[in-house]
Amino acid sequence: MLIPHEQEQSSISLLAEVSRTVNNEEDISKVLRLVLFILSEHMNMLRGMVSILNRGSGEIVINESFGLTEEQRQLGRYKVGEGIIGQVVKTGKPAVVPRIDEEPLFLDRTRSRTKEKKDELCFICVPVRAGREVIGTLSADRRIPASEETGSKKTKSEVARMDLLQYYVDLLSIIAAMISQAVRLKQLADEEKNSGTAEPVAWHEPTRFRVIDGEHENELLEGERPANIIGNTKPMMALFRMIEKIAKTNATALVLGESGVGKELVANAIHFKSMRNGKPFIKFNCAALPESIVESELFGHERGAFTGASAQRRGRFELADGGTIFLDEVGELSLATQAKLLRIIQEKEFERVGGAKTIKTDVRIIAATNRNLEEQIRQGSFREDLFYRLNIFPITVPPLRERKTDILLLADYFVEKFNILNHKGIRRISTTAIDMLMRYHWPGNVRELQNCIERAVILSEDNVIHGYHLPPSLQTAESSGTPYTGDLQQKLDAIEREMIIEALKRTKGNMTKSATQLGLSDRIMGLRMKKFDIDYRKFRA
Repeated sequence: MLIPHEQEQSSISLLAEVSRTVNNEEDISKVLRLVLFILSEHMNMLRGMVSILNRGSGEIVINESFGLTEEQRQLGRYKVGEGIIGQVVKTGKPAVVPRIDEEPLFLDRTRSRTKEKKDELCFICVPVRAGREVIGTLSADRRIPASEETGSKKTKSEVARMDLLQYYVDLLSIIAAMISQAVRLKQLADEEKNSGTAEPVAWHEPTRFRVIDGEHENELLEGERPANIIGNTKPMMALFRMIEKIAKTNATALVLGESGVGKELVANAIHFKSMRNGKPFIKFNCAALPESIVESELFGHERGAFTGASAQRRGRFELADGGTIFLDEVGELSLATQAKLLRIIQEKEFERVGGAKTIKTDVRIIAATNRNLEEQIRQGSFREDLFYRLNIFPITVPPLRERKTDILLLADYFVEKFNILNHKGIRRISTTAIDMLMRYHWPGNVRELQNCIERAVILSEDNVIHGYHLPPSLQTAESSGTPYTGDLQQKLDAIEREMIIEALKRTKGNMTKSATQLGLSDRIMGLRMKKFDIDYRKFRA
């Protein structure tokens, strides 16, 4: 099935929000409730349930839900193999009920659908696994009326309906994997509680992340994750593994990657995870100073070595003795300086500028560049022998566009950081702003995202970051790959719709309070909601 571009973007936004919730929230029950609420917003879900298997009693119980009353939730209990939920736990396979009125296995134990128009109501249920073990299910109700089906003939409509349902199955399966750790912890806590030996279960206990490395599957302990780098995507897990491997050695490292990806953070992580972590970590940007004084900065100088050298000065390599020196933009060094750097790597010695005394040094070198050094070798601007000395252990930092689901984790971190620095109280990022952040290609990577969030935090006046707070580069349709073809009125309508939705979110679906906040009468508010097809009930807690 080909998924429309808008639906694909919505899926990315949904998964990013779920990822942010799972990683940032400490209360397990709240994690599951928030995930269901996010699903209801993005999928127009009428009801959503996380059911968990109690291995002691053999009973499957609805643990958290959306769209059910407390009484209805308590009725949702199944044995393994009983009903759709019981079958999914038994077989470990997703189940789709296109029309619940035509499926005898659909028991509706909660009695929440007695007044529903059931011929348009579908039910999707996917397993939640811990390894190979099925520990529960994630399920959702959604109405798919004829207006959502495409094609003039009945057969075409049915095909379109099934394709849409399969798309939801795939989406829910991904989310089930994302919440599996929370479900497992909830399962353990409930089983201990029922057995009378309850002890607090920590949500942020040391966790093993599975990383695919070639044909082998490795485990990454949370303690092995660098504390100064944010990321949960597969490319970042692979990067963390590389950092962990090289940190334990004294090998020279070459950090590669585009400008703004965080190469200095990687060097920092390598140093502070190494045996040299109690020694100096000295940073030097090879492109930040004129070539005439780079050597003096790196190697130091003797008194009178050149005009203005009124006293002896120790260079960065002396200051870093016993520790690590980080040479950023190493491709900018002159050939003469490259020769001296090569000598330090090979012989562990150098002389100050204007001096004759040979100085021994024990320094680990970590170099970084966003340039193609092999191309520079061909052009004659970089020494081939130095390249091979630096390239013993190359590490490539992935660009932000290759780890999209990390964008909101980083955005949340920067919001918190700039809240403190600017005495602000930003509480969340609007859905429209999230979509813009996720669509943008981020040529400036994490550094550009940081600057973008700082600007938005400063501009916000209602403790929410809206789309119009983001820089013009993100608001330009062409830059995000979504060229805008509508007229001015359509653009104004889009902004008006966003403001109404944000007000309803703040007031938890209270139309009167929302209208007051927006400066509208109840009548005008009602007309606007009808115009934009907004259902206030979706925003009720």
